[in-house]
Amino acid sequence: MEVDPSPSPPSSRPPPLPGYFDPESSGRREEYRRYRKRMSSSNVSPLLGSSLSKSSEARLLYDGGSIPRRPNAGLLLEDIKQEAQDYSNLEGLDGSRMFSSAKRRASLDGGSASDAAYSSGRQAARQTLKPVKMEDDMYVPHEGETSFTMFASLLDSAIQGLMPFPDVILQFERTCRNASDSIRSAATGKLRVVEDKLMQQKAQLLLDEAASWSLLWCLYGKGNEDLSEELFVPPTTSHQEACRFVAVDLTAQLCLRIVLWLEGLASEALDLEKKVRGSHVGSYLPSSGVWHRTQRYLKRNNNDSTIVKHVDFDAPTREGAQLLPDDKKQDELLLEDIWTLLRAGRLEEASELCRSAGQAWRAATLCPFGGIDMFPSLDALLRNGKSRTLQAIELESGIGRQWRLWKWASYCASEKIAEQDGGCYEMAVYALQCSNLKRVLPICMDWESACWAMARSWLDVQVDLVLSQYQTSRPDGRQLDDDMNGAQNSVGPESWPYHVLDQQPRNITALLQNLHSSDFVHENVSRACREQHRQIEMNLMSGDIAHLLDLLWSWLSPAEEDQNTARPLDDPEMIRFGAHVVLVLRYIFSDEIEDELEEKLVTVGDLIINLYVRYLFSEDQEELVGVYASQLQRDLCINLFVEMMELRLNSSLHTMYKLFLSAVEYLPFSSGDASKASFEEIIERVLSRSRQTKPSKYDEDFSDVAHQHHLQSLQKAMVIQWLCFTPPPSIPDFQMITGKLLIRALMHSNTLFREFSLISMRRVPELPAGPHKLLAILAEPLKQKENLISPEDQEVSDNLQEFEDWHEYYSLDATYRNWLKVEMQNAAVSPDMLSAEENDQAVAAAKETLELAFLLLKKDERPWLDAVESSPFEPSQPIFLELHACAMLCLPSGECMLPDATSCTALTSALYSTANEEDVLHRQLKVDVQVSSRDPCCIEVALRCLAAEGDGYGLHEASDGGLLAAIMAAGFKGELSRFQPGVSMAISRLDAWYSDGNGSVESTAAYIIRGLCRRCCLPETILRSMQVIL
Repeated sequence: MEVDPSPSPPSSRPPPLPGYFDPESSGRREEYRRYRKRMSSSNVSPLLGSSLSKSSEARLLYDGGSIPRRPNAGLLLEDIKQEAQDYSNLEGLDGSRMFSSAKRRASLDGGSASDAAYSSGRQAARQTLKPVKMEDDMYVPHEGETSFTMFASLLDSAIQGLMPFPDVILQFERTCRNASDSIRSAATGKLRVVEDKLMQQKAQLLLDEAASWSLLWCLYGKGNEDLSEELFVPPTTSHQEACRFVAVDLTAQLCLRIVLWLEGLASEALDLEKKVRGSHVGSYLPSSGVWHRTQRYLKRNNNDSTIVKHVDFDAPTREGAQLLPDDKKQDELLLEDIWTLLRAGRLEEASELCRSAGQAWRAATLCPFGGIDMFPSLDALLRNGKSRTLQAIELESGIGRQWRLWKWASYCASEKIAEQDGGCYEMAVYALQCSNLKRVLPICMDWESACWAMARSWLDVQVDLVLSQYQTSRPDGRQLDDDMNGAQNSVGPESWPYHVLDQQPRNITALLQNLHSSDFVHENVSRACREQHRQIEMNLMSGDIAHLLDLLWSWLSPAEEDQNTARPLDDPEMIRFGAHVVLVLRYIFSDEIEDELEEKLVTVGDLIINLYVRYLFSEDQEELVGVYASQLQRDLCINLFVEMMELRLNSSLHTMYKLFLSAVEYLPFSSGDASKASFEEIIERVLSRSRQTKPSKYDEDFSDVAHQHHLQSLQKAMVIQWLCFTPPPSIPDFQMITGKLLIRALMHSNTLFREFSLISMRRVPELPAGPHKLLAILAEPLKQKENLISPEDQEVSDNLQEFEDWHEYYSLDATYRNWLKVEMQNAAVSPDMLSAEENDQAVAAAKETLELAFLLLKKDERPWLDAVESSPFEPSQPIFLELHACAMLCLPSGECMLPDATSCTALTSALYSTANEEDVLHRQLKVDVQVSSRDPCCIEVALRCLAAEGDGYGLHEASDGGLLAAIMAAGFKGELSRFQPGVSMAISRLDAWYSDGNGSVESTAAYIIRGLCRRCCLPETILRSMQVIL
């Protein structure tokens, strides 16, 4: 079953994997819920209970060291045919066209060298003889060729426990950014204007997705930052108290994480702009902000009252005058860059920019108290170190007093600049220091800037309220619970922060609502709130995961009129994002989750994951579907795999094998847990459904009914291919699983052989497609049966022997049809024109068929299809035998007779008449014939009788199938005395079982069907051969 392919050129080894890909050092998975760290010892999804305890070699993380082998000879032959076809299409033997015009598609695991560490090893383990893509036009790789495979690889690593889920979120973000960069670089200067614009939009959408992943990590993946007591040098300062407060207060922590997230996005945007355009903020000549032009003007002329008389930094505000336009413009450009750096959280760069421009005084206003970073975060605390500057200041003035003075001075400066119609960026820079939102929001032209300004302002005010408790006296004895009322009776620094309280939101919902409808925000901000990823991010910030799931499904679900149709999916990136968000949230929320949210993650989450699996399947990425389908609930997972296997039944062996691997690698082969799907259940469902009668479209005169049913037999036989693939050796119990699949293939093939034998008696020279397809598929696997199955097992031995019997029978059948072919060729010629040799050839073919049939009947060691079966029930148990068949009524001409109620009633009476009255009464025989609900050209026949000794009880030594087989054989042969003469039944499906008094199935009764085949197959072949002899 395994064939080594021809040697392939060695491939370069992938770069070393990161540390968390090492199973030996993976440790326990760390999971976090919003601001709270916790540890979990299991990577089992708490919602599904599915554990994927597969070794890393069996999955996407293939190490590239072993030599791949073909799991089936058919796969190797398919490779050779494809390779030959590819080379036959090349023009010339010098290979010039091959290397000049062939454009190979980008690798599925593309990206940077670091990203390659996460690349899928599945493709490396299943290398095929890939054709050269002949293409003269430039090829731009599809984003899905990198990100879809990369996402699957990363998720698989996390599920296996090789990478913590918070790290996976960060890798998702990086993957989106890399894909965006690839699209931008591939499209730059190579596409037409419209195409370039579309590619840029797609790249921007990927950046938006990266932003959403970044927020998810900041809120739910990032653990709490523990403040070590070593960082606090007594006496504590206002900055240390602010950091301590933010670390324990959930609302302040939420604001901090939102601010850090938005600053990180802005910083990434600055780096990208520098990379793409080569420009960077802060590129100024030294002392460019010293107002040289105003100085020269004052030396020449000092009569203009609108121009300042001095050039100190307070002069414009103190004198109510302006600088010269050139200096004012240069100052505004400088302040715009300072604002941009502050927006990106780069306070040090902004201060350094001020100093390099000759405005060290402005740097002092940004970083007071000797340049200390006053932002209430752990990073700022670490950067400040154990500086004693702020301690010295506050030992003299008290904790927070200088802080309030700085805030109040910034507030006054922002208001004064606004009154004098000064520069908007200068006003915003100082308004930002004091949470004066009404002076900041006018320059926030995008959603991110406005959200950042509101969150930053709200965070600062919460800190200011806490620090205000350290005042020696507070006006009117107001408490913190009343602080947010906005009342202010004083305008001095002692009453800070009451100056700006009325501008702040009361909660996160109010903040988000202000983004939608606040009078202060720009219309672009309100418009951006309707964008998909902005809505996703606002739901994440508010913590409304249930609404987020409903929102995602409302975008992705097909329209009501398209619920049952496979519509094209025009937003694959959003489908991919939704599926991965659901899976990440399931694992992150595994320890603490409300029942309502758990139900939502299962119900709506499964719908989204199911949609994504179907998309991957429609894009021929069968190797990826197992990662996600294995996370679905049991019934949905089974139904999905069954549907995919049925749709790929007529595809190439390589395509079928990819889907086979996706199922066998990511699902347990068998499971004792009723909540888990297993590969065994999927295969059983596929086998069962393959035998069901499929509705067919017949010609108007129903002349092709028999032909359509024979085509269905070919489809039934093709299903055996799923059982004949070899699983990868790296999965647990590889040898045992391979043997079980082969045994199941034998059992099902015997079931199909019995059915095929009763529908292939048509007098046509063509070989029946179904049974010969079965023999061809099983030929290679059975060569290795000694290494996979034990003949000592009685059930295995019986199935092997029955398979050999059917192999001999269909060899006889081929000989019979060869005679039939000769006979029909002779019939086309006038008897007078036939030579003696031609007549003798026909008779010799018939004799050969007859001799082979008698050899089968007279086998010394064991008669054909003679397997003595013992009943599993005792006579004391009331057991019934049932035989159900789906069949066509065939006229002597071979045409199909359409059944109706009258013919069904007549056939019922005729079948009753084949049994004697004693059997009908004592064995409680029941016969039911109805027109099939699935196919109007077929009938459903149900026979039922009480078991008897030798027929249902004890040993079935006669091997004739008993009473039910005798009744059905009469119908099959057309020997019913009370029915239309010559009308027979061509059986397409046949099942027999034991049942109790209530009709519940107890076990199968294969001896009935084998006995029916013994009664019909060889006798009919012998009789038809004897027609020629006589």
